[in-house]
Amino acid sequence: MGKPTGFMEFRRLSEESLPVAERLKNYREFVLHLTDEQAAVQGARCMDCGIPFCSSGCPVNNIIPDWNDLVYRGQWRQALDVLHSTNNFPEFTGRICPAPCEAACTLNINNDAVGIKSIEHAIIDHGWEQGWVAPQPAPNKTGRKVAVVGAGPAGLACAQQLARAGHAVVVFEKHDRVGGLLRYGIPDFKLDKALIERRMEQMRAEGVEFRVNQHVGDNVPAQQLIDGFDAVVLTGGAEQPRDLPVPGRDLDGVHFAMDFLTQQNKTVAGDTLPGQIKATGKHVVVIGGGDTGSDCVGTSNRHGAASVTQIEVMPRPAEQENKALTWPDWPLKLRTSSSQEEGCNRDWSVLTKEFVGAGGKVEKLLAVRAEFKDGKLVEIPGSEFEIKADLVLLAMGFVSPVQKVLQAFGVETDARGNAKAATEGAGCYQTSVAKVFAAGDMRRGQSLVVWAIREGRQAARAVDEYLMGSSDLPR
Repeated sequence: MGKPTGFMEFRRLSEESLPVAERLKNYREFVLHLTDEQAAVQGARCMDCGIPFCSSGCPVNNIIPDWNDLVYRGQWRQALDVLHSTNNFPEFTGRICPAPCEAACTLNINNDAVGIKSIEHAIIDHGWEQGWVAPQPAPNKTGRKVAVVGAGPAGLACAQQLARAGHAVVVFEKHDRVGGLLRYGIPDFKLDKALIERRMEQMRAEGVEFRVNQHVGDNVPAQQLIDGFDAVVLTGGAEQPRDLPVPGRDLDGVHFAMDFLTQQNKTVAGDTLPGQIKATGKHVVVIGGGDTGSDCVGTSNRHGAASVTQIEVMPRPAEQENKALTWPDWPLKLRTSSSQEEGCNRDWSVLTKEFVGAGGKVEKLLAVRAEFKDGKLVEIPGSEFEIKADLVLLAMGFVSPVQKVLQAFGVETDARGNAKAATEGAGCYQTSVAKVFAAGDMRRGQSLVVWAIREGRQAARAVDEYLMGSSDLPR
């Protein structure tokens, strides 16, 4: 694939970003996709490895060597078709996916992996610029109606696939805008929301109907969907945040990360929010070292925070993984996000003990160093310290989907509170309730956007088979 000797001739080229001082002035995207010429050279690095572990490392099983080769040869239209054959929304994953495909790249064993994510980003942006991304309405309608609950990546992928199979699809979204966590969980500087809008236009032209402010289990009875549709697919996100029940948790200034991020995304969209959580001039502490915590760091810096500190209870990972032990799996190693590069004090092995304040407002965080002994996290005696904090953002992940929807349908759940549904064999993605399916975070728990797209696509095929007896949709 690509140029046979390309991986020996060319070095990996990363996408360029605008300078920190410039990008902190606004909430616009700042990563610049590769030029056509740069992408072709990077595609040439894809080696003829025989077994493309990158494809198996990718949750949607992108046919990566093929579109790398096509980009190298300048066949962009064909590359776009190959990319779309496995992924409905590569403009999302090309921007925000952590790229497990690159960890699995054969070249990554002893060299820099092929820049798969940057090539994907270039292909889809090129396709939109050329006007090649167009609606694909079904030539024949089946007369069957499907309700999709949740307009995040799983719901959108599921809805688009079902519409292309000829079904009448209605997407119910509890928020005032479509996109789920793509819309309100990911900052605009990482994912411009105009990308969601143009996909919505495409999907409407394909026959998908979107209904916002429709909270199933609240202002929309679950029974109404069961009675009015031939199948229902639950695709909501894992929105129940993990809390930190320590003394002082109720102080003003201690908030869940998603409340902070959602409010900022609404503001960027033009909403006016009285009492918006702001980091301006404050000493901010972000608890949690993952992507959500990183998004809080980037947003706080754009607010003009006095300082930003991000703490993590786990120990500091190694700078570099032992590839002989980890490849082709996703390795645990130290990663620095673009938001952290913009300005952030990072600390590890920190256990929060208490929030302390005055007049009902948080002023500092009391913490202690911790370490793992015999598989247990234990405090290190005498290591207590404090961090100044006017704003604390809890970004420690999510424990389960919001239970109200699952309870409204009476769906059986697993030990983690997710909808119980198998992904293989007869009746895959079906819940314990007749004609009710579940996919994405609603079924698997907190995960990546690319996993949500995979499950949405697979659930669509399962629903199509359920309704029609067989399906031509890809598995």
